[in-house]
Amino acid sequence: MSAENNLPIMNPIPGFSLGTTCAGIKVEGRKDLVVMSFDAAANVAGVFTQNAFCAAPVHVAKEHLQHSKAKHSNQYFVINTGNANAGTGAQGMLDAQKTCQAMAELAVTEEYSVLPFSTGVIGETLPVDKILSALPEALKNISEDGWSDAAEGILTTDTRTKGASVQLELNGKTISVTGISKGSGMIRPDMATMLCFVATDANIEQPILHKLLKYAADHSFNRITVDGDTSTNDACMLVATGQAMENAIDSESQPEYLILRDAITAVYEQLAKAIILDGEGATKLMTIQVQAGLDEQECQDVAYTIAHSPLVKTAFFASDPNWGRILAAVGRSGIKNLDINALEIFLDEVCLVSQGGRSVDYTEERGQAVMDQDQITIRVILNRGVASTQIWTCDLSYEYVKINAEYRT
Repeated sequence: MSAENNLPIMNPIPGFSLGTTCAGIKVEGRKDLVVMSFDAAANVAGVFTQNAFCAAPVHVAKEHLQHSKAKHSNQYFVINTGNANAGTGAQGMLDAQKTCQAMAELAVTEEYSVLPFSTGVIGETLPVDKILSALPEALKNISEDGWSDAAEGILTTDTRTKGASVQLELNGKTISVTGISKGSGMIRPDMATMLCFVATDANIEQPILHKLLKYAADHSFNRITVDGDTSTNDACMLVATGQAMENAIDSESQPEYLILRDAITAVYEQLAKAIILDGEGATKLMTIQVQAGLDEQECQDVAYTIAHSPLVKTAFFASDPNWGRILAAVGRSGIKNLDINALEIFLDEVCLVSQGGRSVDYTEERGQAVMDQDQITIRVILNRGVASTQIWTCDLSYEYVKINAEYRT
């Protein structure tokens, strides 16, 4: 079954092109191989999974990215779906390197100029021959307008494509930021299980680009969770081609940095929310806000305990205002010396809990009205400090179990 292509207008990025084809890696006739190309003068930044069993392409991509920082040598991304090339030992490393070598030969560049990315089933050998046979066609299809096909070509269990694009004025120049992502299940920060590729024609020096990406990822992909699992293959990339600006942004103190940081972060946030909205079997987008904590860590502990509770998630799937499940999750989140009489819990603007129990203003009808929505905010006010956090998650449905039970069939 093909995924729904519902992308917004995707502004092309001068100096960044994408080509997509069908390699038959897992399913014949499905777009599953993408090549992205950019000028060697572009700057590239990336953040990757923290899973100890990170996939072979992650190892190779990180090595090639590190090599490029001094030599400005990155020019190509090669992305395949249908096979993660993870848990494949020494053979997996050889296969990832072989892919880079083949791409480098086709493009007449060095192997370190190619970064590989894979997503799909873990533990199966990468069908390198299929990828190498299809690379010339992907390269032939390359275009600055290739975002839509590429968005399809990186999907796995996703039911829809995910893309975002913004434009802004900076010192009289129109700057574009465009990106695509994939992800649907095995979603948990550090990163989440996803691939994300964003490009801008802004001119940003590499050290600043990395700081900008780290900020954007921390405020988007590192704030989402579907099921608490962290993938082996996560990668989040940012490319700055520099073609819309003469003078480079080389300091965080420049006012242009903050403007561009917020625009790029907005794109990453849209892509992150799109992953949650497409969580395997998801029917609701849940924003969890924890406020007035002693520090951000305890706020995150509360937020993720709620987000990962199967009882909370199934109640939201059923649109059941069983607020006791939220209260119980807060209570077991590990907060020391928590004053349960001081905290408050809300569904949107409906107060569920205050003074240690059900709010005197709460009615089942008001709770039900909120739970019937497809986008809901859970707000916990700890009333013990000034720290806060916000994450996004989804409900847990019958379909989630079906998709993951039948993932390899």
